[in-house]
This record gives sequence, C-alpha cells and structure tokens, in this order.
Amino acid sequence: MSDDLKVPGFQVSKLIVDISEAFAAMPDAEKAAQIKKTNGIFQLDVSNDKKETATWTIDLKKTGTIYKGPAKPKADVTIILSDETLNDLATGKLNGQKAFMTGKLKTKGNMMLATKLDGVLKAASNKPKAKL
Repeated sequence: MSDDLKVPGFQVSKLIVDISEAFAAMPDAEKAAQIKKTNGIFQLDVSNDKKETATWTIDLKKTGTIYKGPAKPKADVTIILSDETLNDLATGKLNGQKAFMTGKLKTKGNMMLATKLDGVLKAASNKPKAKL
C-alpha cells in the first residue's frame, strides 16, 4: 500500500508514506481520538519545481487513512502548496500560519480546519520509527 502513495519527482512522497504508516500503526483508540479531534478531510494539492501537481487526501473524518488522488467524498479543505513548503511544515521549519500569511500555502474550503494540519503532521511524525 505504501508504494501506491509515492509520486516520482516529489520529495514529500516519503513523508506521505510515513504519515500513512503512522496512522496504520496507531492503536484503534488513538486513531479514533485523532479522527474525533480533527473531524475533516484534507486534500493536498502539491506542486514541484517542474510545475507538476500531485494530489493526496488525508481522511480524518471516517477512516484515518491517506490515499493518492482527489478526496471522495468532497474534501472539507483543499490545501495548495509546494513540495518544499509541505516538507518545511512537516519538519517544523515553517508553521502553517506563517506559510499562509506569506502566500506559500493557499486554502479552499474550511480554513479553520486547515489550521489542524500542523497537529496532524506532528501527531504522525512523533511516532517512533521502526529500526532496521
């Protein structure tokens, strides 16, 4: 399943896979709590340096999963940003509010829900990584 999420030419493909694996590894109670706290579907429209766009959907309304492609059903918020900006948000180099205010991040739909993306990225990135 993880390889289904990768899109060549996008550095955040690995991040998306990591978030998906973190959700999959979450105990059901923790995943249910995250869904209840977030209660939304995020569609990420990410562009790279070659002006290509990849779309991923984070469903934290019903399933607690991530998939490639547009949201089904309709996203509560669509977040439009660059590959680099999403990477900076996930690593903590940039916060969502600053990205929005400087025009690095645009939203369509429920802008207040977009503010929860930082929390979703942090919740997933704080999971311990498996050692090989």
